[in-house]
Amino acid sequence: MQRLARMAARLPGVAQATSCFSEQGQPSLREALLDLRDRSFTSILIVPLVLPMEPGFMNWLTRSLKRWQTEAAGGWPPIRVTRDIAQERHFEPLLAALIEGAAMAPDIVPEKEKPAASLVPAQKRRVLVCEGGACNAAGADAIWGHLRNEQQRRKLRASGSGTMTAKSTCLGPCALAPVVQVFPEGTYYGGVTEAAIDRIVEEHLLGDRVVDEFAYHPTGRKQYLRDNTHSDPTGD
Repeated sequence: MQRLARMAARLPGVAQATSCFSEQGQPSLREALLDLRDRSFTSILIVPLVLPMEPGFMNWLTRSLKRWQTEAAGGWPPIRVTRDIAQERHFEPLLAALIEGAAMAPDIVPEKEKPAASLVPAQKRRVLVCEGGACNAAGADAIWGHLRNEQQRRKLRASGSGTMTAKSTCLGPCALAPVVQVFPEGTYYGGVTEAAIDRIVEEHLLGDRVVDEFAYHPTGRKQYLRDNTHSDPTGD
């Protein structure tokens, strides 16, 4: 990724090129964009090197970009996104060159099979990030990436009761997307943002306190997504 960024930086009209990750990995796309915004560039161009590009990728990327600009208001230059790399006319010759070059590669030979063994996780907490259609459209991939980065940064597997994280199929309350569920309590969190993940990590996973501001409890009736945009981040 860094080598590709150095290549891009040598292109005409490119003042700076930065590699980042839309899901797990650092720097995240959000972190990279905030850094570029603070450097007062006249415009920002995002080049998604994603193969294959899922049908909903551009949808959640666009929604996430709009949300990040709203959350960190002011000072944003125009942001544009290139189209799918696989749709470019130069992609087919590149693919052909890769296939032709593979003729010179050595064959992969099988190794002797070894019996598989695994450790049973000792962690007591599980965090599920919904990857259903509505949640993906609302930016669940960005939330998943932020959670995984925080899991690594805060060493959540070994902190507190220990936390494991996983993606899931639809968790149910689609109108509350993006949705995250925390076990063993089974607490549902809706409208989850990066800031919400930070609080869930600090208060729920490490402090054993449900973050009521983002939590939704079973009531037997349909619930609407609350607007937490202007809420007090201290919870006071």
